[in-house]
Amino acid sequence: MSTNTLPLSVRAGSGRLLAIVGAVARRLAGIGRAWRHRKDLLLLASFDDRMLADIGLTRGDLRDAAAELPWRDPTTVLVSRVGERRRARPRPSSDRALRGLEAPPTVPEIEERPRRPFPLQSQVS
Repeated sequence: MSTNTLPLSVRAGSGRLLAIVGAVARRLAGIGRAWRHRKDLLLLASFDDRMLADIGLTRGDLRDAAAELPWRDPTTVLVSRVGERRRARPRPSSDRALRGLEAPPTVPEIEERPRRPFPLQSQVS
């Protein structure tokens, strides 16, 4: 029997069932992703403070992320903290602040030395 011959109520019910199954599958996939990210959080916890500062995090950020509910993704806390710090960081107002700065030359300047003639054999003895 094809779906076209089924009554309308049965076809609508199967659509709802598919929607529910899809929602459950998405939720389970999200829980699996959160579990993998919690393992990554353990790896970040093994970094020293300098390495965490290089990526814009602190130990407190890691503790706050670990305190999230087990089925929630801890990386959302970490991403928001890094974003807050980047937005709060002072930036130069424009290129005007950088115009007066010049990079040092990459090739050293060669001093001009007075040339001396190469001594001939007769002059050396």
